[in-house]
Amino acid sequence: MREIFTEIFENQPLDPTEAARRTMRLRLRKRFYKDVSVGENNGVLLDGKPVMTPARKPLAAPTRSLAQALAAEWDTQKDEIDPARMPLTRLANAVIDAVAEKRHAVVAEIENYLGSDLLFYRAETPAGLTEKQAEHWDPVLEWASKKLGARFVLAQGVVHVQQPDEAIAATRAAIPADAWRLGAMSSIMSLTGSALLALALAHDAIAADAAWAAAHVDEDWQMSQWGRDELVLARRDFRYAEMQAAAKVLKLV
Repeated sequence: MREIFTEIFENQPLDPTEAARRTMRLRLRKRFYKDVSVGENNGVLLDGKPVMTPARKPLAAPTRSLAQALAAEWDTQKDEIDPARMPLTRLANAVIDAVAEKRHAVVAEIENYLGSDLLFYRAETPAGLTEKQAEHWDPVLEWASKKLGARFVLAQGVVHVQQPDEAIAATRAAIPADAWRLGAMSSIMSLTGSALLALALAHDAIAADAAWAAAHVDEDWQMSQWGRDELVLARRDFRYAEMQAAAKVLKLV
């Protein structure tokens, strides 16, 4: 059983658009189970047998509701098991196999992002873009200032600006200690390019849809000027499913 899960989640290209770009053919395993359930320890069971992570640890959640969401993802797989359609399971694997044992490293990575966050660097022109950035980003910075006591320095262009140590320390103190919430926040940070957006979402200061829109202000502006990029949008849809999975973890843990 371990080899099956390893094959499904470690040896497959997950992003279908990336696989298409490389002319790779996705090799999906046929569904080999009939029944999906949740055990007493909130572990996912296939025909009564526990699902294991690639590191051979039980795929078990800290809450019943999250375990049921994981089980539903497995049950949704019909003829074939497609890891690209299982973002919640992929995130759970990462939390169980990596984040839980390397929390300090994950926190350090988030802190590193906070030193040069997307929200700090504003365009000089055109006016339409600068207004959009302010509309989507300023409320998050205001929340960080009022609720966390973190006052950051903004800049125009891409030249690095050193942020106050006090602001970094204040936001670091607000990073979740729980491995599941920490893993979800780290995932959101990677997907959006902003630790502040991820932190605001973790503290219910912004909705997932609003955080996603804020992360793509520049990209959306470019497409409004030059036209839609269907390949970019297809990749964004894939990543948005990962964003929704991480937001679900924050909600259900």
